[in-house]
Amino acid sequence: MDELDRNILGLLGGDARMSVATLARRLKVARSTIQARLERLETTGMIAGYTVKLGEAARQGRIRATVLLTIEPRAQAGILTRLKAVPEVERIHTTSGRVDLLLQLAAPSTTQLDIVLDHIGEMTGVKSSESLIHLSTKMDRAV
Repeated sequence: MDELDRNILGLLGGDARMSVATLARRLKVARSTIQARLERLETTGMIAGYTVKLGEAARQGRIRATVLLTIEPRAQAGILTRLKAVPEVERIHTTSGRVDLLLQLAAPSTTQLDIVLDHIGEMTGVKSSESLIHLSTKMDRAV
């Protein structure tokens, strides 16, 4: 990946709907060059897809939380399978710190979030959990 690829990804990270023509104009290269680069970035997995990034207005009806899980040794595979079946679980990350898994949840109400947190805490192999409710987003650079 070279600087042109990084610039393409940077522009698309800000606006995934940007046309090939606009990318070419902004980066001062031929449209065919941009098209070829996009195809290569997609084929190699650098670009996994194009999506809509919801703004705060769209997220207002959802309560978001981060959950830190400590699990029993060798329980990860089973816990991951069960967590993937919970629709409120948006993301699951493994970590290298004091906890084993970091989850991102979203629910329509605190009542539903409470039910989901109880369900996760009761899963076989979960030793402990800590939940952090998201209040507001001050910055989001995630691509």
